[in-house]
Amino acid sequence: MSSLIVINPNSSQAVTDGIDAAMEPLRRLGTPIRCLTLAEGPPGIESQRQADLTIAPMLALAAAQGDAAGYVIACFSDPGLHALRDQTTLPVLGIQEASVMTALTLGQRFGVIAILPASIPRHLRAFGAMGVLDRLAGDRALGLGVADLEDADKSLAAMIATGKRLRDEDGADVLIMGCAGMARYRAPLENATGLPVIEPSQAAASMALSHIHLSLSHRKQTAPHA
Repeated sequence: MSSLIVINPNSSQAVTDGIDAAMEPLRRLGTPIRCLTLAEGPPGIESQRQADLTIAPMLALAAAQGDAAGYVIACFSDPGLHALRDQTTLPVLGIQEASVMTALTLGQRFGVIAILPASIPRHLRAFGAMGVLDRLAGDRALGLGVADLEDADKSLAAMIATGKRLRDEDGADVLIMGCAGMARYRAPLENATGLPVIEPSQAAASMALSHIHLSLSHRKQTAPHA
């Protein structure tokens, strides 16, 4: 049976394991979900340069999956999203794009919990391209790198404090966790803030599964006839 392929473009198996655990509720829908780690990726993607350097090996890894029914790119920078859509007619979802679209259905103004301050300009470029800046309440950084997210006590405390600031100071009524490495913290963050919290890999995978079951996908662009 064909599988939804979820690719973590960094080389951290711990991040992939967290994404895999977040997929469990979606496995009840019947489509197998396989989570892969890009061995050639950096330990964490924390800059545009790092994100861009993962694109070529990520495309090769995707092409090697003969049982794919669709793909999710599980990095909040959505590296290679449009390149992979050029490579295949199967559904391809990026977790940043999917999480924002999901947020727009759950609240009026969304807040993003970023890992580092340097992540925020990258996010804002993407939100501007999507035309959703007027729905963005705020984008606040934890000041933690991807590897630091393994420290559960420190990470959760910082995420709760940041989520409350987005809620109370910025007016967010829905929160997006801005890194796939945050997957395990969704439930306690929801409990602490009282807001809906979107785990981006779940958002993208659920959208990809609906596309698979409904036979929906982008179409590769073809050159116009002369």
